[in-house]
Amino acid sequence: MNIAVCDDEVRGRERILTLLEREFSQAQICEFDSGMKLVERVEEGYRPDIVLLDIAMEGMDGMETARRLRETADAILIFVTGVKEQVFEAFDVGAFHYLMKPVDQEKMVDVLRRAAQEVEKRQPSPKYLLVKIEGKHRRIPVEDILYVENSGRKVILHTKKECLEYYERMNHLQEVLGDGFYRCHRGYLVALSAISGYDHESITVGQGDKVYLSKQKYSEFVKLYCRYLKE
Repeated sequence: MNIAVCDDEVRGRERILTLLEREFSQAQICEFDSGMKLVERVEEGYRPDIVLLDIAMEGMDGMETARRLRETADAILIFVTGVKEQVFEAFDVGAFHYLMKPVDQEKMVDVLRRAAQEVEKRQPSPKYLLVKIEGKHRRIPVEDILYVENSGRKVILHTKKECLEYYERMNHLQEVLGDGFYRCHRGYLVALSAISGYDHESITVGQGDKVYLSKQKYSEFVKLYCRYLKE
């Protein structure tokens, strides 16, 4: 996920960058000290998924920057500004949210997480998962993955042909694999297409492997799986 931060105030940018680096360490973050520089990069081919944009900037202000971005990019726009008078104008350019400075960090994290979920919805499901095992990279077809099991600092990828163990975070895999997979338990991520049955305590996958189903998630899982089958 690409996130652009555009603010001509150094301190304003630094606060946002510190928060992003802490909460969204997997994201690729670029900073810009003017709207013109951001627009020029986008016109050169840079494609941010989320743009955090100030309004009151010297030269090209945030509103004009947003209008120019809309001509070439379909980024999620979040205004982070001390200018409250232009809140309605912000939504004319399709702003996702409008945060007032000084920004409450918890509020910003909440807005960014919702924006990240929107980015995920817009992206097509991946066809391959790139994994690194014993220093070598392998490309695994997502359609071959049955489920993922947490194993300490590693995960075990159970596929139709083999089991692969490597260093990765379950939360990151959940984000990467997307809506075709369900986190049925903190230790398991299961492919909806691979499910062959379930009860109140477990989900049967593939040729008979059983993975734990959290009691707290049973109702949610049933609704989601029924909706998946209808689609």
